Amino acid sequence: MKISRLMLSVCCLYSLPSFGAIEWQTAQGDLKLYGDIEFNADVASKKHQLTSTKTTAQKDFDASDIDRWDLNGRILIGLDGKRVLENQHYAGFSVQPLADLSGKVNLDDAAFYFGKQTDWQFKIGRFEAYDMFPLGQDTFIEYSGNTSNDLYSDGFGYIYMMKEARGRSSSGGSIQFTQQLGDLNLELNTMIKDGTTLFYENNYHGYKMDNNKNVIYLRPVISYKTNDFSIAAAIEGNVINNAYGYTNSEGDWQDQSKRIGYGVTFTWNSMGDFNRASEGIVVNVSTAYLDAEQEQDFSAGMNINWHNYSLGYIFAANDIKTFNPSYKTSGYLDTEGKYKLHTVNASYLIPNVMNMDNFNIYLGAYWSLLDRDESQGGDSEDRYGARVRFKYFF
Repeated sequence: MKISRLMLSVCCLYSLPSFGAIEWQTAQGDLKLYGDIEFNADVASKKHQLTSTKTTAQKDFDASDIDRWDLNGRILIGLDGKRVLENQHYAGFSVQPLADLSGKVNLDDAAFYFGKQTDWQFKIGRFEAYDMFPLGQDTFIEYSGNTSNDLYSDGFGYIYMMKEARGRSSSGGSIQFTQQLGDLNLELNTMIKDGTTLFYENNYHGYKMDNNKNVIYLRPVISYKTNDFSIAAAIEGNVINNAYGYTNSEGDWQDQSKRIGYGVTFTWNSMGDFNRASEGIVVNVSTAYLDAEQEQDFSAGMNINWHNYSLGYIFAANDIKTFNPSYKTSGYLDTEGKYKLHTVNASYLIPNVMNMDNFNIYLGAYWSLLDRDESQGGDSEDRYGARVRFKYFF
């Protein structure tokens, strides 16, 4: 059987300033030019992975073909513009092209927004909504869900993280409205896209998905944040019936577009100030549940970050109730059944390399275990790996 790795890398838990950003004023508002470089050197125990999560910074994804040694990364160039009036009304934009080591140019954010300071905002374009499953300082699985495409791949475990409607799809865009009420924040993200792009090569449970019409995902989030903690609850689901599916051997249409997810996340920091959270202890706890057609998935994660150290654990349970018996995957799981995934990751941040406050190195490692139930053989497989990330802001 072909098996794989779930790898963990590094990503910043807190938003970092744009070191050395070029800023200038125009008659229409302020402009800022900035960027960052992110290159990774990875090593894993074996080829092929246990889960369908993306494991490299490159946008192209093939869960069945990930080499043991891997060098990947990208350079991001960002341009932001914003104009604020005396009555606190504002409008702005953000565009962030990416150039990766595969020689391709992609795009992170491309958004236009307007609203009123500390009150409301309307946003449209390509961007990410509220993070309902923060992963702490480091994880290779940070790339799961960043594009809302290829999140699910037949034959591999699925770590559901409330990201199917979060945004950054290659086949559609998002419209978002947020309302701030003191410490309480309300967000409604609406994403319109080709729903079959959620599945790698459009395959789901061994069947090729046919797209009838675009899905419309609604993702309401309610969050509350103080100086000490934040808590959020959300729902995401497609509201268009018969958006995609397949025709079975009897000629009957099978709707596969019914998907609804629920999630809760909690963050606490010991400093009593999120701007200084990295100086103390930060704890993230998240849980998510997906009720999909002939499949239910549950995930729970916790990570603890202390100064430059981070330790995390993620548990996932998948229950697939049907699978095309004539379809053979390149992955580890090729039939219906229940299986569980356990992942432990750790990382260490080396800040201010060569006394440069915009140059950091992250060291990350992971161990991952997949357990199959008796109907799938009752055995288990484990993988481990490590990453070195070079992160440079400008």
